[in-house]
Amino acid sequence: MKYLSVLGRQPEISLAELSALFQHVQKISPNLATFESDVAPDINRLGGSLKLAWQLDQPLIDYLANLPDGKITIGLSDYSKKATARSVSQDAMKIKKLLTKKGRSVRIVQNKSAILSTATSHHNHLGTKEKACEIIKFGGNIYLSLGTQNITAYARRDQARPARDAKVGMLPPKLAQILINLCGPLPQGARILDPFCGTGVLLQEAYLMGYTPYGTDADLRMVEYSQKNLKWLNAIVDVCQGDATTFKWTPPISAVACETYLGQPMSQPPAEIKLKQEKQHCKEIIVGFLKNLQGQIQQGTPVVIAIPAWLRPDGTYSRLNLLDDLSNMEYNRIKESGFDDLLYYRDGQIVARNIIILRKK
Repeated sequence: MKYLSVLGRQPEISLAELSALFQHVQKISPNLATFESDVAPDINRLGGSLKLAWQLDQPLIDYLANLPDGKITIGLSDYSKKATARSVSQDAMKIKKLLTKKGRSVRIVQNKSAILSTATSHHNHLGTKEKACEIIKFGGNIYLSLGTQNITAYARRDQARPARDAKVGMLPPKLAQILINLCGPLPQGARILDPFCGTGVLLQEAYLMGYTPYGTDADLRMVEYSQKNLKWLNAIVDVCQGDATTFKWTPPISAVACETYLGQPMSQPPAEIKLKQEKQHCKEIIVGFLKNLQGQIQQGTPVVIAIPAWLRPDGTYSRLNLLDDLSNMEYNRIKESGFDDLLYYRDGQIVARNIIILRKK
């Protein structure tokens, strides 16, 4: 079946995530992509998709009129270039009138623009309840929402965790899901290693996605934070202290996904000499980790890492060059959806995450 994704704020990362998991991924507009899957995708497992929908192959009014008895809640989003809040509201009222003639009671979710915001769709439960539908129009096709990113659940998992440390930086739960998904399809229960587990965000998301998390960190305090946060989820997870450049992990390891050492926290772009020092220090740790890991995983094991990139005064980001080092190690670099460089950042963020996808040769 064909599905539609409303891509996140950084579409190239959303596309890469979809390409790692599904077939025939095609970007059809700056913020929309279609893909095919034999199984209905779960919005709660995709960090890079704001909304998911399935393509309707029958008349819209007939489909809606045949929903179970009771009031139908409808929201309408039109991603066409010429669509406006007024045109969408008019279309929604036409749908309501046609359904009313068929004896159905209808509530319309009001639009402030041609596209319903993620928050509006989420708080009106569009796509998650049988009689609450978001209709998405684009390119002459109609799609019906399967759900919207659960911003309430993300906020709770991010902000309500008992052990947090802003000084070491906090991996967003959405990005943790993306890093896991970039490993490709994995069987339920697959054992995912995070060798830089920090406060345990990636371990948390792996557990919630049905995998078996395994975490280590060189800092005992971070190990204790991870254990506390996972206990908050009632999750029993193997977490222990270990330096990623020397530690011997316990097999089996199905996949490796992590945010590596990102260097010192920064409030402004570093001077050139400071940047050079930071790059050298981070590179030593990351290369040391990859060298240590390569002999401990099986051929074909995916390794997805987020490494640092630093904002420069001209607004660009300076990356670590690992190509020469990787050529001397037992990894193939994977380019999902044709993107060689996946950069995750917020506007003005000094230290961004550069995502690299590898597989053991």
